[in-house]
Amino acid sequence: MQSAPEWSQQRGFGIRVEWGRTGAAAIGVGAVCVVVVDVLSFTTSVSVAVGAGTAVFPYRWRDESAREFADRHDAALAVGRRQVGTAQPWSLSPAAIRRAPFTERLVLPSPNGSAIAAGVSDATVVAACLRNYRAVADWLIARNWGTSTHPIAIVPAGEQWPGTEVVRPAVEDWLGAGALAAALLDRGATDPSPEARSAATTFTSIADVPALIATCASGRELAAIGFAEDVALATDLDADRTVPILVDGVFTAQRPS
Repeated sequence: MQSAPEWSQQRGFGIRVEWGRTGAAAIGVGAVCVVVVDVLSFTTSVSVAVGAGTAVFPYRWRDESAREFADRHDAALAVGRRQVGTAQPWSLSPAAIRRAPFTERLVLPSPNGSAIAAGVSDATVVAACLRNYRAVADWLIARNWGTSTHPIAIVPAGEQWPGTEVVRPAVEDWLGAGALAAALLDRGATDPSPEARSAATTFTSIADVPALIATCASGRELAAIGFAEDVALATDLDADRTVPILVDGVFTAQRPS
């Protein structure tokens, strides 16, 4: 991909926020850490899975290549939400992952959050969501990250408009990014970009985040197809102390220092 223009990179700021894979490429320039936020549901599923001791491999495509990838890594493969069965009980649904039998290794395909995570090559990658944003903030602050010399790139994944690869900005991911940015600022991080400050202000200004997400477009979409439980799990604020870190292509659990 062509290098992002300098004005888009939010250089000089300790906390940066931008949307999707293109945004990650822009604000990831010089960042020590890229934090992926895909609340409904990739990073929530990662948080639930690694909190139970499962190592999670992000993978962009849900096709035959995903099966081959899982076989190469001796891992179970997550299928589409409505394809879950006895033989394949894991999916992108965090509720399904919680109910499924324990597996040591899981490939989790996702065109949004997984694709962003797998596309980063020169920074630490963390999976954040509304369940673990305070734990992630503690872990980052313990490393003295979130300054102009050690910047953090927070990437709300967004969704894709049906039948396209066009990013649909998703309110749940903006709130997830804002929750993390606000927690970092509360812990003494400095120099947020205007985008990061705006995301943080949005999160702190909403009295009932779970109710808002339940009635936003993505929340209604999941409820309409029978997955309202996923929305409830994803909006259980600060329920996890797990910090999923991507090392050698696989997310495993860390705890705040």
